[in-house]
Amino acid sequence: MKIETETDIERLRQMALLLQAENDRLFRRLEELTAELDKAQGKDTNSLQLEIQLLKEQLASRTRALFARSSEKRPTGGETTTETKQPQRGHGPHEQPALPIVERTHTLDEPDKICPKCGGELVEWKDQFEEAEEIDVVERSFQLVRHKRQKYRCRCGEFIETALGPPKLIPGGRYSVDFAVTVAVAKYADHAPLARQVQQMARSGLVIDTQTLWDQTYALAGHLEPTHDALHDVVLSSSVIAADETRWPLLGQPRSSKWYAWALCSPTAICYRILPSRSAEAARIVLKDYHGVVIADGYSAYTALRDRAGPSFELANCWSHCRRKFVDAEPHYPQAAEVIEKIGRLYEIEARAREGGQANWRQRLEELRRTQSAPIVAEIHEWLMSQCVLPKSGLGKAIKYTLGLWPGLCRFLENSDIPLDTNHVERGLRALAVGRKNHYGSRSQRGTRAAALFYSLIESAKLVGVEPAAYLTEATRRAIANPGTVTLPSDLLPA
Repeated sequence: MKIETETDIERLRQMALLLQAENDRLFRRLEELTAELDKAQGKDTNSLQLEIQLLKEQLASRTRALFARSSEKRPTGGETTTETKQPQRGHGPHEQPALPIVERTHTLDEPDKICPKCGGELVEWKDQFEEAEEIDVVERSFQLVRHKRQKYRCRCGEFIETALGPPKLIPGGRYSVDFAVTVAVAKYADHAPLARQVQQMARSGLVIDTQTLWDQTYALAGHLEPTHDALHDVVLSSSVIAADETRWPLLGQPRSSKWYAWALCSPTAICYRILPSRSAEAARIVLKDYHGVVIADGYSAYTALRDRAGPSFELANCWSHCRRKFVDAEPHYPQAAEVIEKIGRLYEIEARAREGGQANWRQRLEELRRTQSAPIVAEIHEWLMSQCVLPKSGLGKAIKYTLGLWPGLCRFLENSDIPLDTNHVERGLRALAVGRKNHYGSRSQRGTRAAALFYSLIESAKLVGVEPAAYLTEATRRAIANPGTVTLPSDLLPA
């Protein structure tokens, strides 16, 4: 079977090479014929060459999309454009500061306490050991805890009191808060579907079904709903936020029904809302009456909402999205490397501003942007306006996209709080993308609300350095003890 597979791969490779050679021959013939036709009709050859170049670009783009690796990385000093295999990184021991240390002392058996040289008795050499570390595992286990609430009565026989039990997630429920948190973290932080968790729990001796796990998760979400709403308001209270969106499947709905997860990110929190559209109206629901700066990609819903709402918020745009357009065009238009290099210099300036530490970094950033970034931005604009390419070509589209967002791209020069890109909110969407791949979205609208809530709280807890399970547990216990209590990552478990 292996030999047949290798033979098939080689045959396919040869076919692909023959097809490429035939395409090249046809393109050369096309150039010859079109040049003759152009000469006969007396037309300008420059526009014809541009059209031919566009056709070649489209074919190469399709081929690269099918067979090439997907990456925005470009060769740096000394590298060539040919792919080379990256050396494998080492896998030596890592420091484990979070693990508890358990010491175990190993002693000789009695028969081994005899010297093989003289037959004398071996005595313990005090405080002398050979030490070695070993990482062990303590398997998860479940237990059935029977709570016995002691009753008390008065000798007068008129009053009986019962001791309080643990806080209940569901009145009269059988599962603890810690159990529900474990299920929620496994699904929304570790991306394990409920059906997979049922199988894992069965191996540990717990018999349970997916509906029971969902009931506990949804009950947990019910207690944390006020916290989710307050987190949304906290994000909107920031002077600069980043916004992005990604699709979120709602199972059982028609294909025409497309749901989207909207993300808003501030420096200390991120909040998600899952809505049935990607329209300007959905953006209005997410942004509410926000007054500040929204940094986003070139999606038109934000522009439409801003124009409809008037001067309620400013719109800044992402340099990283522009750079990607030029990276895609570079294989066919080498001149795109010039603008890519200039955008890279903008990022280098941002990095230099932070090299001096936290003290006065904002003043350094403002000065560097005024004296160094602004001239580079002017150079980029001059370069964009000087290019002569077909509007439908890859480079033409990149230039049109960038110029269309130009006022928003320049806004970072006016406000040091505005970052160059939306990469931080895109990183926040990775969790949803992985979850979407593992459990295919949500089965109901209740599921979309629960998913948005748990992703918001878990990812926000990570941003402020709080362990997600600890946060969810503490926030839920406070909410049960005082219904309506709002607990945010910023005030929980301070360092």
